[in-house]
Amino acid sequence: MSVRLNVGFQEDLMNTSSALYRSYKTDLETAFRKGYGILPGFKGVTVTGFKSGSVIVTYELQTTAPSLDLIHKANERVVQSLNQTYRMDDNSFQAFTGNDITLSVTPEIIFEGDTVSLVCENDILSSNVSWRYKEKELEIRNSSRFSIYTAMFNMTSVSKLTIHNITLGDAGEYVCKLILDIFEYESKKKIDVIPIQIWASEEMKVICDNNPISVSCCSDSNIDWMKTEWKQEGNINISGSAEIHNDSICSKYVFRVDRTQCPSGSSGTTVVYTCEFISGYGARGSADTKVTFTSVANLTITLDPISVSEGQNFSIKCISDVSNFHEVYWNTSTGIKIHQRFYTTRRYPNRAESVLTVKTSTREWNGTYHCIFRYKNSYSIATKDVIVHPLPLELNIMVDPLEATVSCGGSHHIKCCIEEDGDYKVTFQIGSLSLPAAKEVKEKQVCYKHNFNANSVSWCSKTVDVFCHFTNAINNSVWSPPMKLNLVPGENITCQDPILGVGEPGKVIQKLCQFSNVLSSPGSPVGGIITYKCVGSQWEEKRNDCISAPINSLLQLAKALVKSPFQDEKLPTYLKNLSISIDKVEHEISSSPGSLGAVINILDLLSTVPTQVNSEMMMHVLSTVNVILGKPVLNTWKILQQQRTNQSSQLLHSVERFSQALRPGDSPPLSFSQTNVQMSSMVIKSPENLKTYQQKFVFSDSDLWGNVVIDKSHLENLQPDSSVVTMAFPTLQAILAKDIQENNFAESLVMTTTVSHNITMPFRISMTFKNSSPSGGETKCVFWNFSLANSTGGWDSSGCYAEEGDGDNVTCVCDHLTSFSILMSADTPDPSSLLGILLDIISYVGVGFSILSLAACLVVEAVVWKSVTKNRTSYMRHTCIVNIAASLLIANTWFIVVAAIQDNRYILFKTACVAATFFIHFFYLSVFFWMLTLGLMLFYRLVFILHETSRSTQKAIAFCLGYGCPLAISVITLAATQPREVYTRKNVCWLNWEDTKALLAFAIPALIIVVVNITITVVVITKILRPSVGDKPCKQEKSSLFQISKSIGVLTPLLGLTWGFGLTTVFPGTNLAFHIIFAILNVFQGLFILLFGCLWDLKVQEALLSRFSLSRWSSQHSKSTSLGSSTPVFSMSSPISRRFNNLFGKTGTYNVSTPETTSSSVENSSSAYSLLN
Repeated sequence: MSVRLNVGFQEDLMNTSSALYRSYKTDLETAFRKGYGILPGFKGVTVTGFKSGSVIVTYELQTTAPSLDLIHKANERVVQSLNQTYRMDDNSFQAFTGNDITLSVTPEIIFEGDTVSLVCENDILSSNVSWRYKEKELEIRNSSRFSIYTAMFNMTSVSKLTIHNITLGDAGEYVCKLILDIFEYESKKKIDVIPIQIWASEEMKVICDNNPISVSCCSDSNIDWMKTEWKQEGNINISGSAEIHNDSICSKYVFRVDRTQCPSGSSGTTVVYTCEFISGYGARGSADTKVTFTSVANLTITLDPISVSEGQNFSIKCISDVSNFHEVYWNTSTGIKIHQRFYTTRRYPNRAESVLTVKTSTREWNGTYHCIFRYKNSYSIATKDVIVHPLPLELNIMVDPLEATVSCGGSHHIKCCIEEDGDYKVTFQIGSLSLPAAKEVKEKQVCYKHNFNANSVSWCSKTVDVFCHFTNAINNSVWSPPMKLNLVPGENITCQDPILGVGEPGKVIQKLCQFSNVLSSPGSPVGGIITYKCVGSQWEEKRNDCISAPINSLLQLAKALVKSPFQDEKLPTYLKNLSISIDKVEHEISSSPGSLGAVINILDLLSTVPTQVNSEMMMHVLSTVNVILGKPVLNTWKILQQQRTNQSSQLLHSVERFSQALRPGDSPPLSFSQTNVQMSSMVIKSPENLKTYQQKFVFSDSDLWGNVVIDKSHLENLQPDSSVVTMAFPTLQAILAKDIQENNFAESLVMTTTVSHNITMPFRISMTFKNSSPSGGETKCVFWNFSLANSTGGWDSSGCYAEEGDGDNVTCVCDHLTSFSILMSADTPDPSSLLGILLDIISYVGVGFSILSLAACLVVEAVVWKSVTKNRTSYMRHTCIVNIAASLLIANTWFIVVAAIQDNRYILFKTACVAATFFIHFFYLSVFFWMLTLGLMLFYRLVFILHETSRSTQKAIAFCLGYGCPLAISVITLAATQPREVYTRKNVCWLNWEDTKALLAFAIPALIIVVVNITITVVVITKILRPSVGDKPCKQEKSSLFQISKSIGVLTPLLGLTWGFGLTTVFPGTNLAFHIIFAILNVFQGLFILLFGCLWDLKVQEALLSRFSLSRWSSQHSKSTSLGSSTPVFSMSSPISRRFNNLFGKTGTYNVSTPETTSSSVENSSSAYSLLN
């Protein structure tokens, strides 16, 4: 129980050992015993403590259950028995009974979101019941989430607290308190709230292919869930059915979706599926799964039937109505994939398309083709049948004769042959005349013949072309190569042969080898052409390019292979067969230039097949190369060289292409060693395990050796899995063409190093060769440049230099530097030569000096601008000078940029190189066009004296001419050449010369402007020295005009000489002096402009002196100026005057001095006419 004393609370009452505590305790217990002693069964009373709030006394009373009246009477006795100083409040008695209250909670296990009920029951009838949340000491009242209901029935008091949608924050201890008079009854209950966690896949991608799809979710607690609900939200409605597992903690939602439910327009739409578990008491747990639906591609393929003849092209377009796919490919009905080179695939926002294109169809393309779009494991397939009707290809029609002489009264057998028979209609056509053909089958070869009778035509002494015309079953046709028949009078014929026909003296004819006297194998005709000449009365063989039957067969197979849809599948087998066959017919190759050329053509054709080459294929290629580079074949190579073919370069290029396509895979580095070729390789794996690339090659039979070294630092720049391949050839140098100077080269190896991926960073290679002629003169390192000599190839020393060796060997390092002489030079000087080093020194020193001079010129013009631009002529003159200096300054700055983006033989940034070339081209042209503007303005001011034009109009015309024309020329040059990537040179950032002659877009305008300016200068000076009557410009105008004349007279010849010498460097073998003079004049242009275009101007000198000189110097200058005014520049005593007078046949002076008129109305006709200033 408790009671309140209305006295102040003291801290000693909290100390049980204090005197105050003991005094209070004794007095109160005495009064309690006196008062409660009247209660039945009284046992005792004890004070248990004091609390603040005045003073709250708590005590325990032990007695049997008394009545309320008796309790009130006992309380009154307590108040009466206690000293009044305690001021006990007789209305503050409260009793806390130990009578139990039943408090129950439903459900027993509570989950977040449940509706929880707490029921408090007591047999004490009272409606005064309250609920309290003990965790926060808050009394609970009715609200949206809490509701309290209290009632009394059947002698029982019942109170129910309902918590709706219980949360984790509602967990804790709840107290139910019932109050009756002074008696309080309470009960406590602690509840725990368990969170609900539902697990489900966050995302899924589903293909609309009508296969069953399931989305599942699970609860992490083993709860007896009442039900599970599935909901969906999205732009399309894909419904299904829910399945609950036996353990009831997992649910699955199963649905099917086909194309009708997610059409192509909704492909990629996401639908959110929500799985919600619901307990019996209202708890809900949910999880979302985002399902993205992708439509199965609906393919539309070319509708028209495809029926073509051999040699024709066709294409099949396959369109998908969705853009999502992982792979697109084409294959045949047998499952063989078509190589990617034959089709292109493009993706659009709402669709995709793949187009199979065949430029030259063969019978192998006959069949059914499948267009396949794959998305994950779903495949959409469209099918198209292709019918290829037989028709000979023009190249496969063999005609006889290629050319023949027929007497006007005679006849000649003509025929066309093909390798396979077919249902063709064949005629011979001579213009509009059609001649019948007789068919003849001999083994596999089918020939169509006609005996041409010269009497049937009236074209004697003329040449007629005869064609075979083949028409197949679908009325497609092809024409054979022409057969030339020269009709001549019979009396001129001296040579006669049953096979070669007749001919006039000196007549040269060509004949297919299979139709000549050359023997061929049965079923396998020889190929090639043989050339005859009529000498006297006999046909003599002049040149034999026949191809042996086995090699000709291989050549025809190679030509068919590169047109085949299965070329990458067939290539490994073909290379193997080629290696075996070439080894067997080595003797035929060594005796037949035609057969050797055919093998080279075969390798060239096969190297263009876009496929990766494995180690086994590369071995077969090198085995073939080893045979045709053998010493027994070298004499045959000499014959090819005499015929001026580029087949040695063609062979080298083919081998390089094969090596670049080499992908060894996981096999160890490939190594190959034969008598005439050796190869070593390396695969770049991880940068951590990189080592310096070192390969050595020794050919004991040739007594030659060499090695290649690539530093580790350069290998680190290569892409992973790149292959570095080096091949060495001891006999190749002997068969490669000489360079354009016909230099003699010491016998040494040819070593080729290739990298499988493009090189974007500087890549330096060091190579050491055995020096077979240590005392044979200067050693020169060269490389084979395939772009030289109209792309037939040639030796090039640029970018490679020789290091000091020990006499027995020579070390070459690939390197490259640039110089300004490249500006108009079509050939880059060798940087390791004296010329290259000298040009570099001149260029770098001179361009720095030029930039400083130009900057100084612009500063001077800025300082004196107001003083020297008082009339239109002076204003326009100085405007031109400023723009000339600014353009040249920017152009020189771009040269510095070029030096930064170009290193050795490699351009570091191709795009930056194109930009640098464009701006150098543009700003150098601007220099010349501003010089042209200056000259035209001078011409206008002196010739059209009475014509007035405003300053703004002159300036607009000047800027259009000075920048508009160069911009147009530069943009047109770029647009015409850059799409083919021939705007710049291969290793230098300047306009291309060899491929497109783009350099002429700079040279021609520059040289034309130089000539025009020189002409204008002559005209203007003549006009000044021989003025017309009435031509009287004012003194200030005349001074400005004469300064312009002097500027152009000096600047233009200097610029003309610069670019004149530059033009000479275009041609090979230019004298060293021209390169040096060009570089000197070119880089010091800035100094020339500063001196002759700016500082030579008397008004500029006066403005500078008046701005920076002391008064003493100014007065002296004034005196000298006045003296200068009275001493004409063109007087006889003046050296300059004497030169000009002698030039134009003048003597004496012109000096008419009248008062100067300042009125603008007479600016061009002032009486003050003087040529002296």
